Formats: sequence, structure tokens, C-alpha cells
Amino acid sequence: MSDGHNAFWADDIADEIEARNPDDPIVIKGGVSPSGVPHLGHFNEIMRGYFVASVLRERGHEVRQVFTSDDRDALRSVPRTLADADWTLVGLGDVDAGALGRNLGVPYTDIPDPFGDHDSYGAHFTDLLARSAEAVGVEVDLVSNTDYYESGAFEAVTREVLEKRDLAREVLAEYQDGVDEDYVPFMPQCSACGKLTQDVRGVNLEAGTVAYRCSGLDAGGDHIDGCGHEGTATFREGKLPWRFEWPAQWKVLGVDFEPFGKDHAEGSWPSGEDIARRVLDIEPPVPMTYEWFTLNGEPLSSSSGNVVTVDEVLALLEPEVLRYFFVRNPKRAKDFDVERIDLLVDEFDRFERVYFGEEADADLGPIADRAYPFLVDEVREERVRLPYTFAAVLGMTDDRSLRVRMARNQGFFNDDTPEWAVEAALERVERARTWAERTNNAYDYRLQADLPDTDFDDDTLAALEALADFVAEGHDGEEIQGQMYEIPRDHGVEVGDFFAAGYRLFFDDTEGPRLGEFLGELDESFVVKRLRREG
Repeated sequence: MSDGHNAFWADDIADEIEARNPDDPIVIKGGVSPSGVPHLGHFNEIMRGYFVASVLRERGHEVRQVFTSDDRDALRSVPRTLADADWTLVGLGDVDAGALGRNLGVPYTDIPDPFGDHDSYGAHFTDLLARSAEAVGVEVDLVSNTDYYESGAFEAVTREVLEKRDLAREVLAEYQDGVDEDYVPFMPQCSACGKLTQDVRGVNLEAGTVAYRCSGLDAGGDHIDGCGHEGTATFREGKLPWRFEWPAQWKVLGVDFEPFGKDHAEGSWPSGEDIARRVLDIEPPVPMTYEWFTLNGEPLSSSSGNVVTVDEVLALLEPEVLRYFFVRNPKRAKDFDVERIDLLVDEFDRFERVYFGEEADADLGPIADRAYPFLVDEVREERVRLPYTFAAVLGMTDDRSLRVRMARNQGFFNDDTPEWAVEAALERVERARTWAERTNNAYDYRLQADLPDTDFDDDTLAALEALADFVAEGHDGEEIQGQMYEIPRDHGVEVGDFFAAGYRLFFDDTEGPRLGEFLGELDESFVVKRLRREG
């Protein structure tokens, strides 16, 4: 491109990584604290990493995509919404919220699973995250911080930070208030109550222990009280504070690239860079800051319950459409609007058409050419995409043969369409049907397979017959909609009563979608027979 950048942002990142001449495997990392429901926002790091990993593998590199579960973090607040092993979102009234409240300050891996199907709260939500990545087709190496501490994998880097604690304190004080001369960059876990504490009274490097008093820890603007117990903990029985743990992960895992949200860019990334270089004697990884996106116009938040899970999203759209959502410019804020998810699908479909040369777009062409193959499991030109709202129309009937006839009448299928393409296209119908039901939108109606019982007067019957004749002439939905107003007037029927008669015939209801346009998308012979009460 003329500005020296690649069409696809992941190529720019890959260039930066390669410029450092890294050894294979190149390590790409993301991470999350399993504090609650894994939601779509958590997939920013997974998907950004996935695209960069894909580009690097294409260039011949071996790549390890790691995702750390920061599961030795303490539970700092009780979330309003949780998810069971089947992804069903539940409120606190459906679990033992008191048990969670009693475990504030305790690491996630030492809190019982509220649903009883995993070893801990942390393991439950980490497993949901792993299954989400698998559902989107992204292979990640999930690493548990708790396992790394307990196995000793973090012991050397923890010792290094504590050996240099005066320097560590000096560096951190440049970025964080409240770092006094007593500050020690380690949070031991109390052997009496299980909570983490910030109150370290002494460090014995020779013995590999710290002395502590369980005074609790600060959580946002609040303080979680400890039990007052005094004891000692080894370097494996606790954790580094986040601003040290993050660069410690880079060192232990040999991280070459890590994407992160703009909150870290303004907060812990600058201190992490400094700690990496001055305290841990390593070069920080290539960074990439991405913009958060919103959900239905509001910030995504596990604690407030404004979440949408990957499982929920994949019930509404194909994995490749979800991947496309993340392929777009990561520095531009965007909204994931479930009500108008049809617009996202339409955008993806256009991206696909541009790739195959079915539609020209000078701006979109270069990135479509480059990025589209990373979105699909296999590039297949014979693939058919039913427009999402049309798929929602097809979802009004369970009759597969009628769905196929309607799609054929609209020109989406023909005699040359492979059977696999028909089946794949029809998979969108169920997703669009689910969307209509969940959002209770204009497509949330059921087309009656059998003729409902009706009792129309002669004028209405004549008007319906005239409409059947008009439809049989091959007019489109917009023209039919216009006739829905003209025909009843010609037959002395109230327009409202005529629409009600149509809704009764097709939906066994008194209301529905814009009827004329809807009839234009149905199978013509089916519409004509129904209007004539023939079946």
C-alpha cells in the first residue's frame, strides 16, 4: 500500500515480530482473569493473536499461541451473572452466592465451583473459555497461573523480583501511588483463611519464604479484610502483583507478541515495559493495542451482567462471520448489536463477494484478498450465502422442501448448486430463526404449514382471489404490497380487514410482517394455493 503498511493489520504485526529475528516457536500470548462469564470481549486477544499466528505460520514459522488463565487472582467482587457448564446464564439466586461472598480475597482456584462440575470456580470458567476458543476454531495452549506457581515454573522469576525488591519498588513507584518503603512485590496466601494479603513483614531469600500478616488486600476502591493470622509462605504459596506478574509471564513463557486493550495501554503496559527491561533484564514483547467494543451500545462487563457469550453468538451466526468481526480494524471502536446482527452478516457476505470478484470495491478489495482465506475453513467459490433476513423468512417454516423451493425461486439455488452448498446455506436459516426468536423482531412468526380454519365473507374471498391472480403473474414483493391496498378497495373490503385475512391464512394470527413483501419471498405456487384456500 502507498503508506508503507500492509492491507491487513496482522501482516504489519508479523513484520514487527520478524524484525526482531525471534527463535521458533514464536510465542503469542493473551490472558484473562476467570472472574466470571467468558464473554465476547475476551476474544479480542484470542482472535488478534489467531490472525497474527496464522500469518506467521503462512510465512513458515512454528507458532505457539498461549492464553494464560490468571486464576491465582483473588475474587474481588461477586458477579451478578454466572454461566453453568451448558452456557446457561444464571443469576446469583440460582447459586450459593453466600459461598462466593465468603471467599472474597481468595484465589479463583481455591473457591468451590458454584455448579459443582469442576475442581474450582477458576477451573469452571477457564474451561468455558477453552471451549469457546475451540468452537471458533482457534487452538490455544491454555496455561494456568496457579499451576505455574505451584509447580515452581514461576519460582525463579519470583525470586528474581524479590532479590531486586528495592529496584522493583523504585520502578513501580514511578507508575503507581502508595508504593512506600515497606512495599514488597509479593502477595502470600494465608494458610489459615486462604486469602491473599499485601502485608509482607519480611523476606528470607535463603529459605525461599516470606513472613506475612493476613491483613487482606485492596480491591478497587474497597478493602477486603484478612483474618489477622501471622505466618510464613514459600514463593510458591502466593503470587506476584499484576504489574510484576505480567512481565514475569513474558519471561517464563518467552513471549514475542501480546495484544491488549487500551486500558492496559494506559496503565500496566508502560510499567510492564520498564519492569521487563530494568528488573527482569528482558525485552518486552511486540505490543498491539486494540479498542474495546460495546454490546448493544453498552460496555461489556461480567460483573454487571452485560455479556454475550461465544456460545450465544454462534447460535446466531457462523464462526467465519464471528472471525470477520475481529478481522476489521482493531483500533476502531465498534458495537456488537444483537438486534441488528443482520447488518454484520450482510457486511461479511459482501466481504466474501469482493474476495471472489463478484463485487468491486477498491478500498475493501486488498484486505478481502488478503484476510478472507483466514476466515473460512476452506475457500470454496460454490458456497451459497442466503441473505440473513431472507434466511429469517425461511425460518418461519420448518418445511425443508418449502425452504429450498423459496430459495430456488429467489435465484439462490439452481440445478448446478452442489448438495453440500445447499445444506451449508440452510444452516444459516436456523441461526436466523434463533435471532428472530431472541430479539422478538419482525421475523418472529411461524408460517402455517396447513391451511388454518377461516370464515371469510364473499367480498373478502373475491379480494383474496384477485390477489392470488396478481401473485401468479410473477410480481415482486413491493408490487404485491402495493396491491394489498388497491385490491380490497376495489372489492369493498376494509384494508385492515384484508391484511387481517392474509395474516390469518399464512400465520393463523391477526398480525405479522409486511405481508406483501413477505409473500414476494415465499414460494409462488404455495402463496397462490393458500390465497385460494387450496392448501
